[in-house]
Amino acid sequence: MKAFGWIDILVNNAAYQQHQESIAALSDEQLERTFQTNIFGYFYMARAAVKRMQPGSAIINTGSITGLEGSAQLLDYSATKGAIHAFTKSLAQSLLERGIRVNCVAPGPIWTPLNVVDKPGPKAAKHGHDVPMKRPGQPEEVAPAYVFFASNADSSYVTGEVLTLLGGETTAA
Repeated sequence: MKAFGWIDILVNNAAYQQHQESIAALSDEQLERTFQTNIFGYFYMARAAVKRMQPGSAIINTGSITGLEGSAQLLDYSATKGAIHAFTKSLAQSLLERGIRVNCVAPGPIWTPLNVVDKPGPKAAKHGHDVPMKRPGQPEEVAPAYVFFASNADSSYVTGEVLTLLGGETTAA
């Protein structure tokens, strides 16, 4: 703030996930940690950043295909990602008159530690192989979506969108 006086771009990209076989196996502690990290943090960051944003600024949230399609073993994570998508659309409406754009990148399987940390080796090795491209995306393949949403020159007419990056899938629930 001392150097620039305002914030141009906020990227919310924090997440916690842990696979569970059933809702009965989902502890209160895990549920609270997932919601605190995945959705509460986005609210807190946006609330703080908006005070320092001007017209043309952008907020980019990170969602997930699980927020659109669900996931049997990621009940809490999927619920928070769905909340992020709704938060994105609602905040975009709320900030429209201020000229602040709010969008969301919702990837499918991406090769990051978050996606394989609690999977056994053979299952981790197959991460992303169920999409048409038969592989997970790489972080550098997702980055241009964030650059697009951050760029006022490229996306000044775009707000409230959830962009899915799904390795060849053409539908999301």
